[in-house]
Amino acid sequence: MAKRYENLDGVSTHKTWADFRRWQRERKQKQKDLSYVVPHVSPPQYERLRESNGRPQLCWVGHSTFVVQLNGITIVTDPVWANWMGAAKRLTAPGVPLDKMPPVDVVLISHGHYDHLHFGSLRRLKGDPHVFVPVGLGRLFRRRGYRHVTELSWWETASFHGVSLTFVPAQHWTRRTLWDTNTSHWGGWVIEADDAPTVYFAGDSGYFRGFRDIGERFSIDYALLPIGAYEPEWFMGPQHTTPEEAVQAFLDCRARLFVPMHYGAFRLADDTPKEALDRLWTEWRRRGLEEERLLCLKLGEVIDAAQALTALSQFDNSFSQTSAITTVKQARQKE
Repeated sequence: MAKRYENLDGVSTHKTWADFRRWQRERKQKQKDLSYVVPHVSPPQYERLRESNGRPQLCWVGHSTFVVQLNGITIVTDPVWANWMGAAKRLTAPGVPLDKMPPVDVVLISHGHYDHLHFGSLRRLKGDPHVFVPVGLGRLFRRRGYRHVTELSWWETASFHGVSLTFVPAQHWTRRTLWDTNTSHWGGWVIEADDAPTVYFAGDSGYFRGFRDIGERFSIDYALLPIGAYEPEWFMGPQHTTPEEAVQAFLDCRARLFVPMHYGAFRLADDTPKEALDRLWTEWRRRGLEEERLLCLKLGEVIDAAQALTALSQFDNSFSQTSAITTVKQARQKE
């Protein structure tokens, strides 16, 4: 019998069919404005991914898919270029077309849900990437003929060409069939390399104490945190953060810059991209946080973090934020 994985403190995300039917009844009564579409960067910047010259770069493709370039390697998180998720059509095209992607060295998978693991997209990536997955998920890849697959449990670290990849906890669940619920784990990834920013990709998660644990173990520069698929909160709460909880998670993990994700590509719940962003900015300002620390990327936008890294290296964690953020802002304005 396959092992079943759990959350910290035994927190359950289980919902009954009665809960699901209640949600669907409520959903039919809601009228939502779906006119807002997350914008694409213009003109396209994907050529910069092919010409990084070893400089650290970050690009949001959409949903939970990012391109992270450090130490001369290209990393892709949760690769999903699918136009459909079940019966739901993608709300806007990916920020970087698959045929414009550079060769990929590493793929990081947060968990097995279809909006985070799409084999059709993975097969079409250029290169022969090494895939790092949660424990229990490797057999799914090996059955499909993938040769370079490494499974990690929470807090385990692997190294790839000088880049450290640590699998960290999240509060979620997973399933791809009716029979494999929670037979593999879920989590986020912390990406570290010498002389490069530390990137925390949170995957998919509800709010939990693990954000503090991660912040205590790592010095995080960029926190890529989910803000969507939270409504109705009585149903989604344990598995997806609200925008307000995402702000608290950012503070808990002690990151310097917050890049929101997990919104705008698929309508997985009842919230809209506009609602998620409005609530995020409202909470951000309510807490008096510097607006420059919140980087709401356009689809396909590429951030060159080299100048930010230079600023960050000159100050300690307590006083570096303003200088680093200003440098990031200046770098974006020059592009």
